[in-house]
Amino acid sequence: MSNTPIAEVAVTDSDYAHKELQHGILPRRMGEVVMEMKNITLRFGGVTAIRDISFDIRKGEIRAIIGPNGAGKSSMLNVINGFYHPQEGEIWFQGARRGPMKPHQIARQGIARTFQNIALFHGMTTLDNIMTGRLTMMKRNMLLQALWFGPAEAEEVEHREKVEKIIDFLEIQAIRKTPVGRLPYGLQKRVELGRALAAEPKLLLLDEPMAGMNVEEKEDMCRFILDVNDEFGTTIALIEHDMGVVMDIADRVVVMDYGAKIGDGTPDEVRSNQAVIDAYLGVAHD
Repeated sequence: MSNTPIAEVAVTDSDYAHKELQHGILPRRMGEVVMEMKNITLRFGGVTAIRDISFDIRKGEIRAIIGPNGAGKSSMLNVINGFYHPQEGEIWFQGARRGPMKPHQIARQGIARTFQNIALFHGMTTLDNIMTGRLTMMKRNMLLQALWFGPAEAEEVEHREKVEKIIDFLEIQAIRKTPVGRLPYGLQKRVELGRALAAEPKLLLLDEPMAGMNVEEKEDMCRFILDVNDEFGTTIALIEHDMGVVMDIADRVVVMDYGAKIGDGTPDEVRSNQAVIDAYLGVAHD
């Protein structure tokens, strides 16, 4: 949980604000609903992790999911990602109801994610790690790819060009051939973002992208998240504990506590919501 109480965020200027925020460019224009969660309930045995939650994600927005530790945020992200299948409720994506699907099928639908605990191939270079984000788009068979022959060679060159553009965008040219296991934590998080971007997602899920970062690394990550949203038009849903970051970069915020939704709206609406303030200040529940 962030060290900054939600009630104090309203009067605190974040150090992580992108310069565009200071010039009144936000809020961004939000389009139609791309994903809708309807009355989602998720149980693990006798434990209810998510209880009858509904909210939507609109095209082009940055949608934050926040709450105290144990609120059910990661479980919700795993439901969106198809890793968990809720016992009750409906998930709609791009106007169609989504049934149970495996994560690789979700990836082919255009949903990519990063993880709270970095999930990179530490023995592989930055370039090769980001290239793995293109795997769902490769059409040639394994034999042609192994022989690197004809159409497979042309296809890999095309994918590599796209990856090089992502490397330039994230300003990690100097580490493109460095094994990621040798990189500092903040750069590893940036490489993981690059791998997710390589899939050209319609919806990008970020699981605590600022976790474990120092102030400078958070400033960089905020800038890249905003640039991904602004320049690529990528819709983003993120979990984040740093309330200064959330209130600066999110268009809308949904708040969870004990598996239930206790708030949903703009950052200003959420931080003035008494139920949200109580949850973050640790007010006792009946």
